[in-house]
Amino acid sequence: MPTTREIQEHFGFSSQTAAISHLRALERKGVIQRQVGKARAVSFTEELDRGPIIDIPLLGSIAAGMAEDLEQSPHDRCISVDTESLGISASAKAFALKVRGDSMIDAHIVEGDCVILEHRQPRARDIVAALIDGETTLKRFLFKNRRPFLKAENSRYPDLIPARELIIQGVMVGLLRHV
Repeated sequence: MPTTREIQEHFGFSSQTAAISHLRALERKGVIQRQVGKARAVSFTEELDRGPIIDIPLLGSIAAGMAEDLEQSPHDRCISVDTESLGISASAKAFALKVRGDSMIDAHIVEGDCVILEHRQPRARDIVAALIDGETTLKRFLFKNRRPFLKAENSRYPDLIPARELIIQGVMVGLLRHV
C-alpha cells in the first residue's frame, strides 16, 4: 500500500489531506477497510466484480480537429480493459486510437485521450471514427434532411459534409485518460 504522500504525488493532489479524504470515501463506500493504528494496512472488503479482460489494439492516433490521414502504428501495443466496464462482449471487434486536437472538447474528449471504438453500425449522435472523402477524423455522427454529416464538439470547427464518401470505421464505446 502506498503512503498518503505517495498517493498525493501520484494523483497530483495539493495536500495529503486530499489523499486521506479519498481513502475515507473508499472506506465509506465499503470498497476498502483500513486497520486502525497501522500504517499502510488496507484491504479490499470484497472481490471486485470484473468481466473478462481483453486486449484492445492501439492502432495509432486520430485527428480531433480537421480531418487528416489516419496515422497507423504496429499492432504490438494494446490496452487491457475489462468488458463489463465498457459494456461490450469479449468477442467485440474493438480498437483504440490516441486523440490529437481539440475539436471534441465539449464532449470532454481532449488531446492525449485514448478512445476505444467498436466496429458496428452507428446511430445518430454516436461519436465515431470516420473516413470522410479520404481523410479520417473523430466527430459526432448526425443526420440533416436524412443525409449524414459529422459535427465537431467545439464551435470553432465547421460541420463536415461528405462530398464523395463517408465510411464509419468505429463507434466510440469508451475513453481512457492518463492523469
